[in-house]
Amino acid sequence: MDKFSGQVAVVTGVSHENGIGAAVCLELARGGSDVFFTHWNSEMEWPQFFKKEIRDLGVRCECMEVDLSRPDADTLILDEAEKSLGSPVILVNNAAHSTRDGYKKLDAKVLDDHYAVNMRATMLLSVEFARRFEKTDRTSGRIINLTSGQGQGPMIDELAYGASKGAISAFTLSLSAEVAPLGISVNAVNPGPTDTGWMTDEIKKELLPKFMSGRMGLPRDAARLIAFLASREAEWITGQVINSEGGFLRR
Repeated sequence: MDKFSGQVAVVTGVSHENGIGAAVCLELARGGSDVFFTHWNSEMEWPQFFKKEIRDLGVRCECMEVDLSRPDADTLILDEAEKSLGSPVILVNNAAHSTRDGYKKLDAKVLDDHYAVNMRATMLLSVEFARRFEKTDRTSGRIINLTSGQGQGPMIDELAYGASKGAISAFTLSLSAEVAPLGISVNAVNPGPTDTGWMTDEIKKELLPKFMSGRMGLPRDAARLIAFLASREAEWITGQVINSEGGFLRR
């Protein structure tokens, strides 16, 4: 319970109980971290129920509804987190926008919608987190981004999503070098296909034989890795994209 005691974590994209974001919040809270999470288009009552669930673990928790496509989302989130819980030392950029496109459907709006959430919000949150961290007396910070295995193979009919997530992989590497002198590590996690409620029975039937571990990826799998990267034990790991896919075969 004391792994993250006294620390504040910001986690974006926590909009339903079966998601990776919710699993990350619970994993960090079980380690003693106070949690500030963002949500969007959630069921009306769920964020308050989830906030209580986190608090019942003995930590502080606050949340806010925010559209990450807003250009000022980064300052809104970090201002509110600081006001309610204090300066964060962990940032998990989990929120994502995804639609099926492909070359026949791809247009400027589809590209801009993916860019706004997957790239701009993640990048601005990360650099604003680093700028504010630099002004504190903290010596160890963590930024953890979520990617989607776009470098492992083609993502058919997800041109905008795959491209925007590919940009995050490149951003992770370059930012990690810039903020390493501040004591901040920057890594990315690719959890592979994860059963967060979006998979139909048909999709599960197609994907399951490709998992050499014998089961689908679960939100807790990603959450455990993210919690490790947020811990002191991972202080020497930075600039990495970790593909944690349970032996998933893309062929």
